[in-house]
Amino acid sequence: MKSEPQEFSIHDLQRKGKALWDGVRNYQARNMLRDEMRVGDRALFYHSNAGGETGVVGEMTIANAAYPDPTQFQIHHKYFDPKSSPENPRWVAVDVAFEKAFPRLIPLSLLKQKKRLAGMPLLKRGNRLSIMKLTKTEYDYITTLANSV
Repeated sequence: MKSEPQEFSIHDLQRKGKALWDGVRNYQARNMLRDEMRVGDRALFYHSNAGGETGVVGEMTIANAAYPDPTQFQIHHKYFDPKSSPENPRWVAVDVAFEKAFPRLIPLSLLKQKKRLAGMPLLKRGNRLSIMKLTKTEYDYITTLANSV
């Protein structure tokens, strides 16, 4: 799951312990939140557009099932959607719970070098979703990279 660190970082999540993962405004990513994520699922936290290196910075857990993203109804919020209503919400959110920050950022450049990760959606051209599925093997390999410091 990707976030711009100036918007919401792994350290923000660490400080809060649990937080709303809001602002998903892509139907494919929304469907993953709604239909595929389950309470207790683990997720990697990825800093994108970091003004420097981008990459995986930690782990979190899905803390609850998807529910209507409250920001879609807040008129002055940047994620407000005038086509959405409480009776027919278009967007969902989940809460995520902090698990750990990695000792160092695992940069995208390193992930691209690893043949074992070649099929990962993040590494495919044109794939810019904020939420992407990983296989258990990919997830475990990335956490191994993070912990090999």
